Amino acid sequence: MPHALADSQAALNALRGPVRLRTLTGIRWLAVGGQTAAIIGVHFGLGFATPLGMALGVIAASAWLNLFTVLRFSPQRFLSDREAAAYIAFDIIQLSALLSLTGGLLNPFSALIIAPVTIAASFLPLRLTVLISALALASISLLGLYHMPLPWRPGEALALAPIYKAGVWAALSFSVMFFAAYAHRIAAESQQMRSALAATQLVLGREEKLSALGGLAAAAAHELGTPLATIQLTAKEMLREVPEDSDLYEDAALLVSQAERCRDILRRLSRRGDSGDAMHDRIEVVALLREAAAPFIDMPDGPEIRIETNSMDGAPEPILRRRPEIIFGLRNFIENAAGFAHSEVVMTAEWSANELSIAINDDGPGFTPEILARLGEPYVSARAGNLPLIGNKGGMGLGFFIAKTLLEGAGAEIAFHNRQWGQKPEQNGASVFARWSIDAVSAAPFT
Repeated sequence: MPHALADSQAALNALRGPVRLRTLTGIRWLAVGGQTAAIIGVHFGLGFATPLGMALGVIAASAWLNLFTVLRFSPQRFLSDREAAAYIAFDIIQLSALLSLTGGLLNPFSALIIAPVTIAASFLPLRLTVLISALALASISLLGLYHMPLPWRPGEALALAPIYKAGVWAALSFSVMFFAAYAHRIAAESQQMRSALAATQLVLGREEKLSALGGLAAAAAHELGTPLATIQLTAKEMLREVPEDSDLYEDAALLVSQAERCRDILRRLSRRGDSGDAMHDRIEVVALLREAAAPFIDMPDGPEIRIETNSMDGAPEPILRRRPEIIFGLRNFIENAAGFAHSEVVMTAEWSANELSIAINDDGPGFTPEILARLGEPYVSARAGNLPLIGNKGGMGLGFFIAKTLLEGAGAEIAFHNRQWGQKPEQNGASVFARWSIDAVSAAPFT
């Protein structure tokens, strides 16, 4: 599914950035202030000899570049990924130059080189994050080899063993790699969740619009009733006044019949929107499963879809509240099962006085172990490495996440596993299990 994976990565990259110029300039001003305070404090406060002029010149270069960008561009401007990477790359080079003048890796502030790498990893795509990390690692290596002495008391020199410098180099190198990988991973998961939740909200919005059509139909029937009654009354008067042997008699009769037909249609719409709502909002378990599976029943080249029911304690079939999120969530699971099943999908509903459970089983290849461990997370395709049989198309891995989120929001407990299908132990199909408390899904009794 290369196209699906590419679309997924493109969606994540779109949500990961961009970043405002104001954000990076603000961070750079903090760095300029901190570097200036450190240099002046060490030189004048501690009395250590530092290359003050060159150090302040390096800091001034950063300040002048920041001032130029503030005056040249709007602070609200969004930077592209390449611009933001170049911005952070300059910060690494500037910090490395300042460290080279003040002791290199022996300078305790050398740990600050981790900061721009972590910032880059939090919003830049993986390729640019790797490049920024490589620049930081190269700077650390150069600082270990080429640097001026660490500022110290006049007449004294701080000499540390080479093994210590090697240890600092190793510590900083591993820290850069760890923080880059960790920050990028956390940011990626956060953006995945944001994009997946946005997709879920879009789906719910669409379902709410579809549900609102019933109310609109009832309102339209009510508004059209009065003018249609006037048309029908006028048509009947015309029919009474026109002789039966007249050429207009058939036209008038047709007008009356069509007006009656329109009135019947509006009457049905009105009942559906008013008194019919109470019935429409109540649904039996079997009817719920049939409605959820309707798009896939009797589909050409599709599997057989069966519904099985069982009362575990003799309780009558519960009457449920019709909830779009439950229907849509079950439909997503059924679509996946129908797409991977070889020949059959079985939906099993079991209930008791206290709970209702629905299992969706298919005789397909089942879930692979690596997918089963992460199933339900956004951008994880249900059965990686296999293409669905219906339509032969893959997705972005949001279907299971949306379905799981919707059903859990409706009070369900969701579980995924493989189950034996048939007589052979190696015939394992996929199974999705949902369980509710009866009180959470049952419809209120009529009053």
